[in-house]
Amino acid sequence: MNTLLLDSEDVEEYARLEDVIDAVEQAFAAFERGDTQMPAKSYIDLPQYNGDFRSMPAYLQTEGWDAAGLKWVNVHPDNPTDHDLPTVLGTMIYSDPETAFPLAVMDGTTLTMKRTGAAAAVATDYLAVDDASSLGLVGAGVQSYTQLRAISEIRDISTVVVSDPDEARVERFVDTFEDQFDVRAGSIVDAGHCDILSTVTPVEDPIVGLDDVGERTHVNAIGADAEGKHELSDDLLSEAAIVIDDHEQCTHSGEINVPYNEGVLTDTDLHGEIGEVVVGSKPGRTGETGVTVFDSTGLAIQDVAAAHVVYENASEATDGHPFDLVGVGSST
Repeated sequence: MNTLLLDSEDVEEYARLEDVIDAVEQAFAAFERGDTQMPAKSYIDLPQYNGDFRSMPAYLQTEGWDAAGLKWVNVHPDNPTDHDLPTVLGTMIYSDPETAFPLAVMDGTTLTMKRTGAAAAVATDYLAVDDASSLGLVGAGVQSYTQLRAISEIRDISTVVVSDPDEARVERFVDTFEDQFDVRAGSIVDAGHCDILSTVTPVEDPIVGLDDVGERTHVNAIGADAEGKHELSDDLLSEAAIVIDDHEQCTHSGEINVPYNEGVLTDTDLHGEIGEVVVGSKPGRTGETGVTVFDSTGLAIQDVAAAHVVYENASEATDGHPFDLVGVGSST
């Protein structure tokens, strides 16, 4: 019995966004129903290397399938300049829940990008206006590309405005998508007054305020993934209907972590978790006006759901690189 090795190109090919979006939506629903196990992220801090490791195990069960896995991921900000490596590297181990056999080992970096975009797409589907056609992006890094590709799967996006102080990054983004969308560079205000706004920056001082968004804008707050990170101003968060992915993670390291721990926001200011919205126990958008915010920290169940999609699609295509990892013999 073989384990499937799937590199970044394999994950890119088989993590088809429409499939990943559906699987992540199912994962959010399973989380709300209590059909998941997801211990808190564990961290290994390595200040001598200006980095850390994060361990993210999870199991989920849906009506049609169940899955288990572990993502081992890092954040090393000096990697690009000092080692010509990405800041974030991830490895995903995807296992059979019944036997614990390692079905696949796959690139977790591309997987993370896909499942993060998929989570924003799920939230956008429930929280943005139905006729949303414009998307703003604050930050033109790698996640901005996936945000556009994922969100355009669930809304008919025609206009895209991207804001980033790095003009070269903006130019690359515009060049990539100019044949598919009406895409242009703009200010934060220009981006924020789109129907949908995704913020994908690592800032600790908020850069998007209440006046920077429209009266019906839905915001996907993606950038905050550690204590102290904070993209949206307190007045914007105080006025918005805030939907989070997980209370513990969001109050520790999500977009709301700073105002929540300062007492500016409390639990009464939170509309609910995305799983509650997906299963219908909390409403999504109920009117044409009003700002909504999705605080996305990234859950291990999303990684497992996305890994399930990759493994099933790759297996169906008989692709990847099978190898005998545990020494129980090989089979075709």
